[in-house]
Amino acid sequence: MQADRLQDLIRRAYGRAAVAVGNWCDAYRSSDAGDPLRPANRFMLLQAAFASPRPDNDRPVGYGMATWWGVFDSAYTRPGDYIVRKESAPGAADGGTWFIAAQQPLLPVLCVCAPRVVSFVRPSTTTTSGVGSYGGFARDDANCLLTGFPASVLNASMAGLDPTALPADVIPESWEVLLPARPGVVLRTGDLMSDDLGRNGVVAAAELSDLGWRLLVKQTTT
Repeated sequence: MQADRLQDLIRRAYGRAAVAVGNWCDAYRSSDAGDPLRPANRFMLLQAAFASPRPDNDRPVGYGMATWWGVFDSAYTRPGDYIVRKESAPGAADGGTWFIAAQQPLLPVLCVCAPRVVSFVRPSTTTTSGVGSYGGFARDDANCLLTGFPASVLNASMAGLDPTALPADVIPESWEVLLPARPGVVLRTGDLMSDDLGRNGVVAAAELSDLGWRLLVKQTTT
């Protein structure tokens, strides 16, 4: 049996499974660097379910886990698309937002749960003339990179250090941020992130792979 025929059968099987156990979800595809979940970016309604990535699928997804298996017909989707499941009833807390990280041949679809909403800007340093030049960050002059992208933001295992080492000092947080790649947008060290919780951070490391962006972001307080 040819590989493309087998892949098509696998996709159909996942689609039938989603009809049995899934929910109706909205699929979105970003058209620019702005909010990918705006109504104009919705391209289809599909039935989908999401399962634990454990091989035996006998335990729920726990703390610190961002990846899920997507159960749906992936013939119409591609990496970077968002899938949004609405709450079954107000306050049910059974909705969610995922983005597709990978649709690898003959394998389940890899999705990332994306409950946070992040934006990125690139600082534009201004310099004034005088006895000594001074460079500072002017937020109004910053270059906007991404705005309103759902993402996974989890605490990173590598914590920051406070050089003062005072008893009341609070160690700045570090986060591992996962989000899909956007064509034409390259994130790099020094870019600034903000999220829907009002937190701010600076990109300390940026990794781009076939799965999208994996960032190490360190909290800033000024």
